[in-house]
Amino acid sequence: MLTSKQKRYLKSKAHHLKPIFQVGKGGVNKNLIQQVWDALEARELIKVSVLQNCEEDKEEVAESIADGAKAHIVQVIGNTIVFYKESREKKTIELPS
Repeated sequence: MLTSKQKRYLKSKAHHLKPIFQVGKGGVNKNLIQQVWDALEARELIKVSVLQNCEEDKEEVAESIADGAKAHIVQVIGNTIVFYKESREKKTIELPS
């Protein structure tokens, strides 16, 4: 579980990032979760955009992806979700304690 201090730090790191995945009409599926897992292993911090035509609620989308990819939800802002997961091999982000 992330502390509020760690979330603040990650939000500032994620500010300049562009969303690298979009969740649309198809919703969350195994393929999307696997791609998010791989991206988090490579980058540790990513943004996912929820499109207008997505039938699921953005909070549900965030929970589904976080559960499937074993990631932390940093924030849901507008239609964008920020995820964090510590990389096993390419650790670059040092969280404050």
